Amino acid sequence: MTDQTIQVRKLTPRIGAEISGVDLSRPLDDRTFREIRAALLENQVIFFREQDITLDQHKAFGRRFGELHVHPAAPAPEGHPEILRIHADQNSKRVAGEGWHSDVSCDPEPPMGSILRLHKVPSCGGDTLFSSMYAAYDALSQPMKDLLCGLTAVHSGEHVYRGRYEYTEGTREDTKQAFPRSEHPVIRTHPETGRQALFVNASFTTHIKGLHKRESDALLEFLYAHCARPEFQCRFKWDVGSIAFWDNRCTQHHAMWDYFPEVRSGFRVTIAGDKPFYRADTPEKRAMAA
Repeated sequence: MTDQTIQVRKLTPRIGAEISGVDLSRPLDDRTFREIRAALLENQVIFFREQDITLDQHKAFGRRFGELHVHPAAPAPEGHPEILRIHADQNSKRVAGEGWHSDVSCDPEPPMGSILRLHKVPSCGGDTLFSSMYAAYDALSQPMKDLLCGLTAVHSGEHVYRGRYEYTEGTREDTKQAFPRSEHPVIRTHPETGRQALFVNASFTTHIKGLHKRESDALLEFLYAHCARPEFQCRFKWDVGSIAFWDNRCTQHHAMWDYFPEVRSGFRVTIAGDKPFYRADTPEKRAMAA
């Protein structure tokens, strides 16, 4: 379209685009909102540069896309339960997102999307990799697709969150906190595009139901390596004020921790999602049958 209010520049043919021509500190008009949503659905992750926004403006932008999600484990900044602080420095023993994952996939209704803004970035390093689970699914052989479409995987937050966060007096105590555990289809149908995507990840997925442990482990190891193939990816280099907005229903991401002991810091708003499902009757199959 030549009369768009925003400009969209693709990073790769399969995934990722940079958006310009919009100031996210101001309320979005309906047309601009529709264009941003369309860009997200087409490109799976979109990026904005030089955005100076407050926490309230950050939340307001997220709320245009749905109800905000509250993280099941991480403490939030005071007065902002919907905000997740992302921070690493010389004292960090681990960092958020350093393995391939889809955010909080252990929830019964995993988040639809996540919007991260960084206000401190290292002098070099600290990029985030994003991988298209559409592309990962499409690249599988038909026999493998047929096998996976009938399988269910277990996702757990226990091994991810237990002991990871410090809980101060008056908040949830780590020894008592129960973390989510859910079952989701290995192949997930996107509720808006109808496309199929792989929905297992090395951070949260523990096993595939109905398979012997060795069978489950072998199949998951193949899928994890397959999802991380470079040709399915884009890579984003952050600047101060950059924003990444990704669709958790069809992507995975990996935050590179290659900048120690420098500081990388920001805030994330997460948009609530719905229960994953698999539907065989997709636009692709209807087109093939026509």
